[in-house]
Amino acid sequence: MIFIRLLFQTVFFALAQLHANKIRSALTMLGIVIGVGSITLVIAAVGGLNNLVLSEFESFGARKIEIWGTVPESRRGTMSWDDAKLKRDEADVLREHCDTIETLAMHTNLNARVRSERRSLSGVTVIGHEPEWIFVNDREVIHGRPLKKVDGYEQLQVCLINDFAIDELLLDNNGIGEYIYIDERRFMVVGVLKTSQLGAMFGADTARSEVYVPYQTAYKLRNWLWPQVTAMMTSPDVSEEAKQEIRFVLRKHRQLKPGEEDTFDMFVFEQFIEQMRGLAASLTTIAGVLVGISMVVGGVGIMNIMLVSVSERTREIGLRKAVGAKPGVILLQFLVEAMTLCVVGGVIGLTFSQSIIVIATSLEGMPIKEMEIPPWAIILSLAFCAAVGVLFGMWPAVKAASLDPIEALRHE
Repeated sequence: MIFIRLLFQTVFFALAQLHANKIRSALTMLGIVIGVGSITLVIAAVGGLNNLVLSEFESFGARKIEIWGTVPESRRGTMSWDDAKLKRDEADVLREHCDTIETLAMHTNLNARVRSERRSLSGVTVIGHEPEWIFVNDREVIHGRPLKKVDGYEQLQVCLINDFAIDELLLDNNGIGEYIYIDERRFMVVGVLKTSQLGAMFGADTARSEVYVPYQTAYKLRNWLWPQVTAMMTSPDVSEEAKQEIRFVLRKHRQLKPGEEDTFDMFVFEQFIEQMRGLAASLTTIAGVLVGISMVVGGVGIMNIMLVSVSERTREIGLRKAVGAKPGVILLQFLVEAMTLCVVGGVIGLTFSQSIIVIATSLEGMPIKEMEIPPWAIILSLAFCAAVGVLFGMWPAVKAASLDPIEALRHE
């Protein structure tokens, strides 16, 4: 009980000393303020960036994997791109034999001139896809119906459009039942897809008119197209297993011998997420090293000011010892003062960084809107400040505790 009361008295005395020497205390704490403010800002920014990446990919499809054919460097000139591109029977084999794949869809893209009775547009993206493509890409049909398998089997000239195309092609009745022309082939609009906005990371506000036709019908528009497969894995956790499974099935189907290079390639979006997490960890580590240097500099400043404080208060220390104060009490007093100086600097640094975060997240056009300082960072910062206070305040405290009371009272 006596120890707790002594501790509180010492803290209040230390705060009084800070108030009595405002300018000196502020300059002493500057290194601590900068260090704590910097590391918490970096942690908040990296955490916000990480959340942005994860949320973007969650909407974009963290379980997606793209597969396409390719001609390896060693087979250039002996293998044609037509042989390398994915075929429909290969997609069927993947569906049948890959347990890590929930569903997949073939698709292909082309640019074409699209016109309605009222307006013509050039360079419009036309996507030929199988019906499962809408599910794999989490697209929503807001009017009409999606494309069906029978549309592809019969190579019907029906299409979907996105909601931007309704306005740009000046279509009535949400476009349903209207006819549009793709490279002078007439297609009937049977549905409207909600435009996919991929957010700031992938180019927000870049959406434009898009037209979606059955995969088989797309070959009426072009003689040669480059197909791809978009697959949805059962879980993001099976990405490596899915890659190995897809590689085994396609190599077997394409009769590739051991040692021969793959004639296909793939990309798992989860890989990019892991790369971003690694980058975030590296940034935090680098920031931690730089902030550690700043904290050491601040600690040296605190040691220096505490030594000055011991020198200035030598007679006070001698008087306290003369009336019975034990060396341990003197030691505790100066240690607590050093810790208080560091912790107050840490609190100011946290307040400063939080103010910057509030201002930054309120600005228009700021891509990272979810920056916040996690509780563990606050606790760790204040604990580190206290540790710096103990480490760099120990020598001045020991010096004060070891003063001879008679010599101290003679000090001018």
